[in-house]
Amino acid sequence: MTTSHAARDIDTSRPHSARMYDYYLGGKDHFDIDTKAAETVAAVYPGIFVCARENRAFMHRATRVLAREHGIRQWLDVGTGIPTEPNLHQVAQSVVPEARVVYADNDPLVLKYAERLMRSTTEGRTTYIEADVNDPQSLLDAPELAEVLDLDRPVALSLNALMHFVTDAQDPYGIVTRLLDVLPSGSALALSHCTPDFDPSTWQKVTDIYNNAGTPVQFRSREDVARFFDGLELLDPGVSVGHRWRPDSEPTATDAEVSLWTGVGIKP
Repeated sequence: MTTSHAARDIDTSRPHSARMYDYYLGGKDHFDIDTKAAETVAAVYPGIFVCARENRAFMHRATRVLAREHGIRQWLDVGTGIPTEPNLHQVAQSVVPEARVVYADNDPLVLKYAERLMRSTTEGRTTYIEADVNDPQSLLDAPELAEVLDLDRPVALSLNALMHFVTDAQDPYGIVTRLLDVLPSGSALALSHCTPDFDPSTWQKVTDIYNNAGTPVQFRSREDVARFFDGLELLDPGVSVGHRWRPDSEPTATDAEVSLWTGVGIKP
Protein backbone atom coordinates (compact mmCIF):
# COMPACT_ATOMS: atom_id res chain seq x y z
CA MET A 1 0.00 0.00 0.00
CA THR A 2 1.19 3.50 -0.82
CA THR A 3 -0.09 6.61 0.96
CA SER A 4 1.25 10.14 0.93
CA HIS A 5 0.84 11.06 4.60
CA ALA A 6 0.25 9.42 7.93
CA ALA A 7 -3.39 9.38 8.98
CA ARG A 8 -4.48 12.45 10.86
CA ASP A 9 -6.93 12.43 13.73
CA ILE A 10 -10.47 11.99 12.46
CA ASP A 11 -12.75 14.92 13.26
CA THR A 12 -16.02 13.62 14.69
CA SER A 13 -17.19 17.02 15.96
CA ARG A 14 -19.17 17.69 12.79
CA PRO A 15 -20.63 15.56 10.00
CA HIS A 16 -18.54 14.81 6.95
CA SER A 17 -19.92 14.46 3.43
CA ALA A 18 -17.99 11.24 2.70
CA ARG A 19 -19.29 9.58 5.84
CA MET A 20 -22.83 10.78 5.13
CA TYR A 21 -22.54 9.28 1.66
CA ASP A 22 -21.42 6.02 3.26
CA TYR A 23 -24.62 6.11 5.33
CA TYR A 24 -26.76 6.71 2.23
CA LEU A 25 -25.18 3.64 0.62
CA GLY A 26 -25.88 1.50 3.68
CA GLY A 27 -22.26 1.36 4.81
CA LYS A 28 -20.90 1.15 8.34
CA ASP A 29 -18.02 3.64 8.27
CA HIS A 30 -19.70 6.68 9.77
CA PHE A 31 -20.42 8.17 13.19
CA ASP A 32 -23.55 9.22 15.05
CA ILE A 33 -23.11 12.84 14.01
CA ASP A 34 -23.01 11.75 10.36
CA THR A 35 -26.10 9.58 10.81
CA LYS A 36 -28.05 12.46 12.33
CA ALA A 37 -27.08 14.84 9.52
CA ALA A 38 -27.84 12.24 6.85
CA GLU A 39 -31.22 11.49 8.38
CA THR A 40 -31.98 15.22 8.42
CA VAL A 41 -31.30 15.30 4.68
CA ALA A 42 -33.38 12.17 4.13
CA ALA A 43 -36.30 13.71 6.01
CA VAL A 44 -36.57 16.49 3.41
CA TYR A 45 -35.32 14.46 0.43
CA PRO A 46 -36.10 10.73 0.78
CA GLY A 47 -34.68 10.18 -2.69
CA ILE A 48 -31.15 10.72 -1.38
CA PHE A 49 -30.71 6.95 -1.03
CA VAL A 50 -31.75 6.42 -4.65
CA CYS A 51 -29.47 9.27 -5.72
CA ALA A 52 -26.48 7.71 -3.95
CA ARG A 53 -27.11 4.27 -5.43
CA GLU A 54 -27.59 5.64 -8.93
CA ASN A 55 -24.42 7.70 -8.62
CA ARG A 56 -22.51 4.55 -7.76
CA ALA A 57 -24.14 2.63 -10.60
CA PHE A 58 -23.22 5.39 -13.07
CA MET A 59 -19.58 5.15 -12.00
CA HIS A 60 -19.62 1.41 -12.65
CA ARG A 61 -21.18 1.78 -16.11
CA ALA A 62 -18.98 4.70 -17.16
CA THR A 63 -15.85 2.81 -16.09
CA ARG A 64 -16.84 -0.27 -18.07
CA VAL A 65 -17.71 1.77 -21.17
CA LEU A 66 -14.38 3.60 -21.09
CA ALA A 67 -12.45 0.37 -20.63
CA ARG A 68 -14.33 -1.67 -23.24
CA GLU A 69 -15.11 0.88 -25.92
CA HIS A 70 -12.44 3.57 -25.61
CA GLY A 71 -9.28 1.72 -24.62
CA ILE A 72 -8.84 3.48 -21.28
CA ARG A 73 -6.40 1.68 -19.02
CA GLN A 74 -5.70 4.42 -16.44
CA TRP A 75 -7.98 6.29 -14.02
CA LEU A 76 -7.54 9.25 -11.67
CA ASP A 77 -10.44 9.13 -9.23
CA VAL A 78 -10.67 12.34 -7.17
CA GLY A 79 -12.99 12.51 -4.18
CA THR A 80 -12.85 8.76 -3.79
CA GLY A 81 -14.84 8.53 -0.59
CA ILE A 82 -14.98 5.62 1.80
CA PRO A 83 -14.38 2.29 0.03
CA THR A 84 -17.59 0.55 -1.07
CA GLU A 85 -17.19 -2.60 -3.13
CA PRO A 86 -16.97 -2.88 -6.00
CA ASN A 87 -14.57 0.05 -6.07
CA LEU A 88 -13.56 1.69 -9.35
CA HIS A 89 -10.37 -0.35 -9.75
CA GLN A 90 -12.31 -3.57 -9.22
CA VAL A 91 -14.76 -2.60 -11.97
CA ALA A 92 -11.97 -1.51 -14.33
CA GLN A 93 -9.78 -4.53 -13.64
CA SER A 94 -12.69 -6.90 -14.15
CA VAL A 95 -12.65 -5.67 -17.78
CA VAL A 96 -8.92 -4.98 -18.20
CA PRO A 97 -6.79 -6.62 -15.48
CA GLU A 98 -3.86 -4.32 -16.29
CA ALA A 99 -5.83 -1.19 -15.36
CA ARG A 100 -4.03 1.36 -13.18
CA VAL A 101 -5.97 3.54 -10.74
CA VAL A 102 -4.93 6.46 -8.55
CA TYR A 103 -7.43 7.39 -5.85
CA ALA A 104 -7.32 10.82 -4.19
CA ASP A 105 -9.27 12.17 -1.23
CA ASN A 106 -8.68 14.60 1.62
CA ASP A 107 -10.65 12.72 4.30
CA PRO A 108 -8.44 10.98 6.91
CA LEU A 109 -11.14 8.33 7.36
CA VAL A 110 -10.63 7.36 3.73
CA LEU A 111 -6.90 7.16 4.42
CA LYS A 112 -7.62 4.85 7.33
CA TYR A 113 -9.42 2.46 5.02
CA ALA A 114 -7.09 3.00 2.05
CA GLU A 115 -5.74 -0.55 2.29
CA ARG A 116 -9.11 -1.71 0.99
CA LEU A 117 -8.46 0.39 -2.12
CA MET A 118 -5.02 -1.08 -2.71
CA ARG A 119 -5.93 -4.67 -3.53
CA SER A 120 -5.09 -4.56 -7.20
CA THR A 121 -4.75 -7.38 -9.67
CA THR A 122 -1.17 -8.53 -10.16
CA GLU A 123 -1.27 -7.10 -13.70
CA GLY A 124 -2.54 -3.67 -12.61
CA ARG A 125 -1.66 -1.05 -10.02
CA THR A 126 -3.51 1.09 -7.51
CA THR A 127 -2.43 3.77 -5.08
CA TYR A 128 -4.00 6.38 -2.82
CA ILE A 129 -3.01 10.03 -2.48
CA GLU A 130 -4.18 12.28 0.31
CA ALA A 131 -4.98 15.47 -1.62
CA ASP A 132 -7.58 18.21 -1.95
CA VAL A 133 -9.29 18.90 -5.28
CA ASN A 134 -9.03 22.61 -4.46
CA ASP A 135 -5.25 22.28 -4.89
CA PRO A 136 -5.00 20.38 -8.18
CA GLN A 137 -1.32 21.15 -8.63
CA SER A 138 -0.32 19.35 -5.42
CA LEU A 139 -2.29 16.33 -6.61
CA LEU A 140 -0.60 16.39 -10.02
CA ASP A 141 2.82 16.83 -8.42
CA ALA A 142 2.39 13.88 -6.03
CA PRO A 143 5.16 11.34 -6.69
CA GLU A 144 2.68 8.49 -6.18
CA LEU A 145 0.72 9.67 -9.22
CA ALA A 146 3.78 9.56 -11.45
CA GLU A 147 4.66 6.10 -10.15
CA VAL A 148 1.31 4.65 -11.24
CA LEU A 149 0.02 6.75 -14.16
CA ASP A 150 1.73 7.48 -17.46
CA LEU A 151 0.43 10.94 -18.39
CA ASP A 152 1.58 10.42 -21.97
CA ARG A 153 -1.20 7.85 -22.33
CA PRO A 154 -4.96 8.44 -21.97
CA VAL A 155 -6.34 8.76 -18.44
CA ALA A 156 -9.96 8.87 -17.30
CA LEU A 157 -10.55 11.65 -14.77
CA SER A 158 -13.36 10.46 -12.51
CA LEU A 159 -15.21 13.17 -10.54
CA ASN A 160 -18.25 11.49 -9.06
CA ALA A 161 -20.52 13.49 -6.72
CA LEU A 162 -17.57 15.78 -5.97
CA MET A 163 -17.89 19.09 -7.76
CA HIS A 164 -21.08 20.16 -5.97
CA PHE A 165 -18.81 20.47 -2.92
CA VAL A 166 -16.75 23.06 -4.83
CA THR A 167 -18.55 26.40 -4.89
CA ASP A 168 -18.16 28.99 -7.64
CA ALA A 169 -15.91 30.98 -5.33
CA GLN A 170 -13.46 28.05 -5.44
CA ASP A 171 -13.29 28.09 -9.26
CA PRO A 172 -14.69 24.61 -10.04
CA TYR A 173 -14.36 24.97 -13.82
CA GLY A 174 -10.78 26.14 -13.50
CA ILE A 175 -9.98 23.13 -11.31
CA VAL A 176 -11.38 20.65 -13.82
CA THR A 177 -9.62 22.43 -16.69
CA ARG A 178 -6.31 22.28 -14.81
CA LEU A 179 -6.65 18.54 -14.27
CA LEU A 180 -7.68 17.88 -17.87
CA ASP A 181 -4.96 20.09 -19.35
CA VAL A 182 -2.19 17.68 -18.33
CA LEU A 183 -3.97 14.66 -19.84
CA PRO A 184 -3.33 13.69 -23.47
CA SER A 185 -5.77 13.32 -26.34
CA GLY A 186 -8.04 10.32 -25.86
CA SER A 187 -8.38 10.96 -22.14
CA ALA A 188 -11.84 11.22 -20.59
CA LEU A 189 -13.89 13.02 -17.98
CA ALA A 190 -16.59 11.05 -16.16
CA LEU A 191 -18.60 13.33 -13.88
CA SER A 192 -21.76 13.20 -11.80
CA HIS A 193 -23.30 16.19 -10.01
CA CYS A 194 -26.44 16.65 -7.91
CA THR A 195 -28.98 19.14 -9.23
CA PRO A 196 -31.95 21.18 -7.99
CA ASP A 197 -33.52 21.15 -11.48
CA PHE A 198 -36.35 18.75 -10.65
CA ASP A 199 -37.29 20.04 -7.19
CA PRO A 200 -35.70 23.43 -6.38
CA SER A 201 -37.41 23.94 -3.02
CA THR A 202 -36.29 20.55 -1.66
CA TRP A 203 -32.75 21.03 -2.84
CA GLN A 204 -32.60 24.45 -1.23
CA LYS A 205 -33.39 22.70 2.06
CA VAL A 206 -30.63 20.15 1.38
CA THR A 207 -28.25 23.02 0.60
CA ASP A 208 -29.11 24.70 3.89
CA ILE A 209 -28.53 21.49 5.86
CA TYR A 210 -25.04 20.98 4.41
CA ASN A 211 -24.08 24.65 4.71
CA ASN A 212 -25.29 24.85 8.31
CA ALA A 213 -23.25 21.73 9.12
CA GLY A 214 -20.10 23.44 7.85
CA THR A 215 -19.93 21.76 4.44
CA PRO A 216 -20.46 24.33 1.68
CA VAL A 217 -22.30 22.99 -1.36
CA GLN A 218 -23.49 24.32 -4.68
CA PHE A 219 -25.89 22.11 -6.59
CA ARG A 220 -26.01 23.07 -10.27
CA SER A 221 -28.36 23.08 -13.24
CA ARG A 222 -27.92 20.90 -16.31
CA GLU A 223 -26.55 23.89 -18.19
CA ASP A 224 -23.96 24.54 -15.51
CA VAL A 225 -22.98 20.87 -15.28
CA ALA A 226 -22.59 20.71 -19.08
CA ARG A 227 -19.97 23.48 -18.82
CA PHE A 228 -17.57 20.99 -17.22
CA PHE A 229 -17.49 19.20 -20.58
CA ASP A 230 -16.64 22.27 -22.69
CA GLY A 231 -14.09 21.27 -25.32
CA LEU A 232 -14.75 17.55 -24.90
CA GLU A 233 -16.64 15.18 -27.17
CA LEU A 234 -19.63 13.97 -25.14
CA LEU A 235 -20.53 10.31 -25.44
CA ASP A 236 -24.16 9.47 -26.11
CA PRO A 237 -26.59 10.17 -24.50
CA GLY A 238 -24.83 13.37 -23.46
CA VAL A 239 -25.48 14.99 -20.08
CA SER A 240 -28.28 12.81 -18.69
CA VAL A 241 -29.99 12.01 -15.41
CA GLY A 242 -27.86 9.35 -13.75
CA HIS A 243 -30.16 6.37 -14.22
CA ARG A 244 -30.65 7.25 -17.89
CA TRP A 245 -26.97 7.21 -18.85
CA ARG A 246 -26.65 3.88 -20.68
CA PRO A 247 -28.71 1.91 -18.16
CA ASP A 248 -28.28 -1.85 -17.84
CA SER A 249 -32.07 -2.23 -17.49
CA GLU A 250 -35.20 -0.12 -17.82
CA PRO A 251 -35.02 2.70 -15.24
CA THR A 252 -37.63 2.57 -12.48
CA ALA A 253 -36.72 5.63 -10.39
CA THR A 254 -38.04 9.08 -11.26
CA ASP A 255 -35.78 11.90 -12.40
CA ALA A 256 -36.66 13.84 -9.25
CA GLU A 257 -35.64 10.94 -7.01
CA VAL A 258 -32.26 10.68 -8.74
CA SER A 259 -31.61 14.44 -9.23
CA LEU A 260 -28.16 13.73 -10.59
CA TRP A 261 -26.68 14.94 -13.88
CA THR A 262 -24.04 12.64 -15.36
CA GLY A 263 -21.87 12.59 -18.44
CA VAL A 264 -18.71 11.25 -20.04
CA GLY A 265 -16.59 13.25 -22.45
CA ILE A 266 -13.49 12.39 -24.49
CA LYS A 267 -10.64 14.86 -24.95
CA PRO A 268 -9.98 15.37 -28.66
